[in-house]
Amino acid sequence: MFNSTFSAIDISATGMTAERYRMEVIANNIANANSTRSPEGGPYRRQQVVFSAQMGDPQDASQSTVDRMAGVSVLGVTQDQGELPMVYNPGHPDANADGMVAMPNVKIPYEMVDMITASRAYEANLRSIRSFREMAQQTLTLLRGNR
Repeated sequence: MFNSTFSAIDISATGMTAERYRMEVIANNIANANSTRSPEGGPYRRQQVVFSAQMGDPQDASQSTVDRMAGVSVLGVTQDQGELPMVYNPGHPDANADGMVAMPNVKIPYEMVDMITASRAYEANLRSIRSFREMAQQTLTLLRGNR
């Protein structure tokens, strides 16, 4: 019981860390929404964070399901291989012979929705930790009053 109580805080903390990283990747996508040259060559490609659930030892029968939960981790970042939009801009240094420029596949409205989702998930994990802290403080106050 005692371990699972504090593991709930650890789970929320891993969620906050993962969502913070996701917000950084989204901010990078927004910053590169018009970058037609990337280190890999060609226009910037939208990046997405891949999460994975962390679990304790599934073979340990002494642990409850709650005790096996360990939070979330970032597996990595993948590039969106979706189609790159072509824009007619013959004066652009990256324009092809037809005057078309391959632009990044970043769509600002989608990025903003992702940012709001990540921000709300971060806030939910923070509220969870704050609720635990308040309950712990109330418990300590009750225990002090019973002396």
